Amino acid sequence: MRVVDVEAGYYPEQTVLQGVRLVARPGHLTVLLGPNGSGKSTVLRVVYGLLRPRRGTVWVDGKEVSQVPAHRRVGLGMGYLPQGRSVFPGLTVQENLEVGTWPLPRPARRAALDRVYERYPALKAWRDRPAGILSGGQQRLVELARMMVTDPWLVLLDEPTAGLAPVAAQEVYEEVARLRREGRTVLLVDQNVRAAVSLSDYVYTLAFGRNQLEGTREEFQQRMHAVVRDWLRV
Repeated sequence: MRVVDVEAGYYPEQTVLQGVRLVARPGHLTVLLGPNGSGKSTVLRVVYGLLRPRRGTVWVDGKEVSQVPAHRRVGLGMGYLPQGRSVFPGLTVQENLEVGTWPLPRPARRAALDRVYERYPALKAWRDRPAGILSGGQQRLVELARMMVTDPWLVLLDEPTAGLAPVAAQEVYEEVARLRREGRTVLLVDQNVRAAVSLSDYVYTLAFGRNQLEGTREEFQQRMHAVVRDWLRV
């Protein structure tokens, strides 16, 4: 997956991304870091098709998808976990997962649900509970499972541990590591710099909507403290 010189924003007079470039290599875990307001979440929205670039291109599996709508990108093998809570609180866990099956052909939906229950066995005990009464960590598991219903090979994660207790956050990081071990291509945005970098193969940083630094995990770890000090001055 490649992002090439992308400019994007939410209002005509506002440009958030200013020529951002990024490559998420197949089977690798790429981390995107930066201070608040640097444009990290906007990059994921552009990649998934929720926001179209004003300039530049997005390439997935060798094809330009810059103008392809989000619902069609699911069919290209993309999965997206947005920042913040995204469960439907009034629906049961089972119904939340069924929402995730809608892009699939009807005959494939039952098998997809069975596969995701096998992957996340804890969900079986909650399947008839309203998702809104679950804890934050449990809701995040439902969200991950709903994303995985379509078995994506390209996974976009926007701060998946935000607001979670340490134990629940560690479980999410373990799932992120499993996605990488399975050979999926993962693009992770996270505020926990140390934890995210420890999982990564490659790291990009943004500041004011522009590329700042990039390098391998080892290269970034050598200068991580200096980078974070710079962010605190922003």
